Amino acid sequence: MTLATKATTLLELHVPGNPVILPTVWDAWSANLAVSAGFTALTVGSHPVSDSIGKPDNEGITFDELLTRIRQITAAVDVPISVDIESGYGEDPKRLIEGLIDAGAVGLNIEDTVHSEGGRLREAQEHADFVGALRAASDATDVHVVINARTDLFVKQIGDENDRVDRAIARLKLAAAAGADVLYPVGFHSGDDQKRLTAELPLPVNAIGHPVNNSKSALAQLGVGRVSFGPIFQMVLAERANEVLADWA
Repeated sequence: MTLATKATTLLELHVPGNPVILPTVWDAWSANLAVSAGFTALTVGSHPVSDSIGKPDNEGITFDELLTRIRQITAAVDVPISVDIESGYGEDPKRLIEGLIDAGAVGLNIEDTVHSEGGRLREAQEHADFVGALRAASDATDVHVVINARTDLFVKQIGDENDRVDRAIARLKLAAAAGADVLYPVGFHSGDDQKRLTAELPLPVNAIGHPVNNSKSALAQLGVGRVSFGPIFQMVLAERANEVLADWA
């Protein structure tokens, strides 16, 4: 497939109530593992990539280091790849889009925590404007990069819990209007909160899933359109590896 076709394919896989499952991978080995298991698209997580090269999450790596890993992955598997670019590594949106496309990726996650500025949360319109700049940069190419706009309101427990869902919805609606394709209120939510998010947001919603403790069917019933594992898939494999190796230590 061409990159343009891969991007279109990735976008079309997002079906609320029948979510695309994008195993979160970090290198060519894990990507091949997931594709061999039958998955037809993948996402690359910043946390597991950072762990795999001995560096911290939250932009402990550079964009160029990330692109090196993306090229290794896209050379190994011929499926659509989305990439977690954290808050953008302080890079210009045009460079982010062009770098991803050049490395063979067709999607991205962009979060609203600015790690290079003390971990502050972008203002809602500020984040939407960044999403809009990414969309404009993508539109200037022949690849519709699938933009997954993420908010960290839940994982950082920003503000009063009583109106956090309302604030997340308002924030993500601005991102949708700016050109996002998918919306990611990252965090483990109650069933009622997840239903509100999927019912009131205007685009497919990404939910984080635990590969052992959650199920596709349960998340599908909550209306989500995409499931990824964050760093949890890598953590589960590490737990299993520890079990295998324990008697040999």
